[in-house]
Amino acid sequence: MRILERLKHKAKSTLRGLNARTASTRNRMDSPAATASETGQNKQSFVDKRKQRSLLKTIINVGHKFVVLLVRWLLRTIYGEKGKKMPPIRNLILMESASSLALKIRTRKLTSVEVMETFIERCKEVNPLLNSVVDERYEAALKDARLADELIASGTLTEEQLATEKPFLGVPISTKDCIKVKDLLHTAGIWKRRTIRGEKDARAMELMRRAGAIPFALTNVSECCMWWESVNTIHGRSRNPYDTNRIVGGSSGGEGAIQAAAASAFGLGSDIGGSIRIPAFFNGIFGHKPSPHIVSNDGQYPEPISEQQEMFLSIGPMCRYATDLKPMLRIIAEDNAKKLRLDEPVDLKQVKFFYQLNDGGGSLVSPVDLDIRDAMEKVMAHFRTTVKAEVRKVYLDKFRKSAPIWFGNMKHENEIGFDAQLVNLEGKINPWVELLKWGIGQSKHTFVGIMTAVTEKAGIQYGSEKYHYMVQQRDELLSEMKIMLGENGVFIYPTHPTVAPYHTEPIVRALNFGYTGIINVLGLPSTAIPLGLGHEGLPIGLQVVGNLNQDRLCLAVACELERAFGGWVAPEVLA
Repeated sequence: MRILERLKHKAKSTLRGLNARTASTRNRMDSPAATASETGQNKQSFVDKRKQRSLLKTIINVGHKFVVLLVRWLLRTIYGEKGKKMPPIRNLILMESASSLALKIRTRKLTSVEVMETFIERCKEVNPLLNSVVDERYEAALKDARLADELIASGTLTEEQLATEKPFLGVPISTKDCIKVKDLLHTAGIWKRRTIRGEKDARAMELMRRAGAIPFALTNVSECCMWWESVNTIHGRSRNPYDTNRIVGGSSGGEGAIQAAAASAFGLGSDIGGSIRIPAFFNGIFGHKPSPHIVSNDGQYPEPISEQQEMFLSIGPMCRYATDLKPMLRIIAEDNAKKLRLDEPVDLKQVKFFYQLNDGGGSLVSPVDLDIRDAMEKVMAHFRTTVKAEVRKVYLDKFRKSAPIWFGNMKHENEIGFDAQLVNLEGKINPWVELLKWGIGQSKHTFVGIMTAVTEKAGIQYGSEKYHYMVQQRDELLSEMKIMLGENGVFIYPTHPTVAPYHTEPIVRALNFGYTGIINVLGLPSTAIPLGLGHEGLPIGLQVVGNLNQDRLCLAVACELERAFGGWVAPEVLA
């Protein structure tokens, strides 16, 4: 009993001591001096960490700018000032729009055979310089052209019926090597797919055929269509018609180059991060990324792996003349065209124009060229003074995070790794082994493709805190954009911060694609519009972004700017 009493007494003493210490601690915590002291320490710690991050970010950005300047100097030394010039355009047929050619063919001012022969000859003439055409069906296309001429000669359909049912009858069309064309290669620039051919047309190409267009050439892409320089180990590197030392963009780069060189009347591209608009910009042509779910993605490779990616990816028109954009979009949109109200007239005086000259200073992103900024200011002055429209300069801060937002929103729970995509989903590569093989010229993959596989796991991961943050940022930016644009607003923004860089230079400017990529993950329509040539003799331009399904506003702005600033400019030719 005495033992039990002593234990009880000891327990009570211990409990009293604990209570006293707890009360003492609580009193210190509740005192204003203690609270202020600890709060001040926390704030100071937060400020210190923020300063450290800011300093590190500044050092990285300064170091990156130095590397960019060094690489530019090295490449300019290696390549020289200018590449080879294009052969002259001798036949005026090559200067016509697709719509004009179709009109002249169905009214018998030209024959489809004559037009087809002219474009085939031009392809053969420029492709040794550009390396844009990677497969062709020239003989089959000439047979199709003869059939078109026979249909017109038969009188089975009137000119009005032909214009309605086959608006592009007899006109040559090209497309990139990731959109199926029956019997042509369908590689997407992936070595494992080098012998695969399309067993049928992609839906968009099928619809263009029904409208009378004749596929005749297939054009080069980047490996797996996921880089903004068109180079792969099957077909090699494509070159810019304005300066063959410069890139054509990607992944629809070969398509942009062949059209800029007047070797194709018009074509189809696809865009998940700028793959239509970047090549359109670098090659001085028009390119439109439609609103989501308007044009079928059936027949593309790689296929989108999620509903989100399906929304970000769009097949769209690429052409030298803005007047071809609307009729092409109407055809490939099928029944969805009515959602776009393409025939509804657009009064540009009633359109509100918002513009931003740059992304606000994104990390590792190049500043916008002075030529591009000046051109944009001239465009806004045109809408302000000539059109008499409402023009407002804005600043949307979240554009600084464009590339991270794109990377984050591209992630998916069941994501297929790039190491699998590079071998056509037939297993996986070991990127480290491939990197060693690349170093001795033995890999079947590009350096960029291999490094993408290497760094993929180090990026934003699906379901992580950073992933959810980037999704939230995207949603907030989309809400801002929708409120700003409303039903009659457009947003003018650079397509890309610089003119076409030298070959391989995108490796040190990788995040510049964010200017276009952010528009994909926002799910908004956008049109790349050429504005002539800058001081380096290379194309400059901008993109115009509309609200969801307001594509017609983008197309109307494209037509107006073509009228006011001239649109596509033929590349410099031999003297």
